[in-house]
Amino acid sequence: MIIDIQGLKFAYTSVPVLNEVTVTIEGPKFVSILGPNGVGKSTLIHCINKILQPTGGTVMIDGESVTDITVKEMAKIVGYVPYSANDSFPLSVVDTVLMGRHPHSTRKSLDSDLDVVYEVLDKLGILDLAMRPFNELSAGQHQKVMLARGLAQEPRILLLDEPTSNLDVRHQLDVAKMLKALSREKDILVIMICHDINIAAKYSDEIILLSRGTIYSTGVPKEVITEKSLREVYGVKSVIIDDDGSPHVILKDSISEAETEEGPVRIAVDREGQII
Repeated sequence: MIIDIQGLKFAYTSVPVLNEVTVTIEGPKFVSILGPNGVGKSTLIHCINKILQPTGGTVMIDGESVTDITVKEMAKIVGYVPYSANDSFPLSVVDTVLMGRHPHSTRKSLDSDLDVVYEVLDKLGILDLAMRPFNELSAGQHQKVMLARGLAQEPRILLLDEPTSNLDVRHQLDVAKMLKALSREKDILVIMICHDINIAAKYSDEIILLSRGTIYSTGVPKEVITEKSLREVYGVKSVIIDDDGSPHVILKDSISEAETEEGPVRIAVDREGQII
C-alpha cells in the first residue's frame, strides 16, 4: 500500500491547520505521527480516510485519489480507530466488534465474521469481556474494544488516533508491540498518532514529525528524534541515549518563548473546540 500526499491543505473556517503537507507512506510497516497539540495530526488522518475534505492538495492511495473511492470501498481499504468514541450503545462487546465486519459481511458470512471477532478479542487479551455490555466498560477496556473493532475490519491500512491514551504503561507497550507485529503478520500499513515519544521510537519503523501544520521531518526514529528536533518542535531540552538501536529521550527542561526562534506554539481547534 502506498499513500501519496501532495501539497495537502486544510483549514477550519479561517484557521489554517495543514499547510502544504507532502509525504509518501509506503507499507507494510508501522508508522507513528508525532507532534505537539494543535499541529494537525488528527486532521491529517481524517483527510486520508475521507472524514474531512482537504481545501487543497491531493491524497492518493495506490495511485487512486481518495475522492474517487466510494465510501464502501474505502471501508474495505482503511480502518480507523478514533481517539475516543461517543458510542454508548448497550450492545455486547462481541456485537460492538462485529460492527467492524460490516464492509465484508454477507448473509452467509456470520459464522466466519464471528471467528474473526473472537480471534481479535483473544489477541488483545479481552476475550473475557466478550459478553459484557460495551457501555459498562472502563476507559481502558473501552479503548481496547474500539481497537478490536478496527482490527476486525481487516483493512489494508489501519489509522489509529492515540490508541494507547487510556491504557496503563504495560498495556501501552503491549499494544504498540502488537501493532508492529500486526503490520508484518497481516501485511498492512499501520499509522498511529502518538504522544509518547519513547514508545513511538522503540516500536515504529518510521516517524512522521509534524510542526505548525507541516512536515518537520520523516524517517527512521534515530533520524527524526534528536535533541535538535525536540527543541525546535516541542520546545524542550533533552538528552537522547541509545536503547538497543532506538533513541530514548530523557527530558531535561522546557524552553521559554524567549529562547525559541519561532515564538509560542499555535494551538488549533476544530468547530467543537477540540485540539487537533
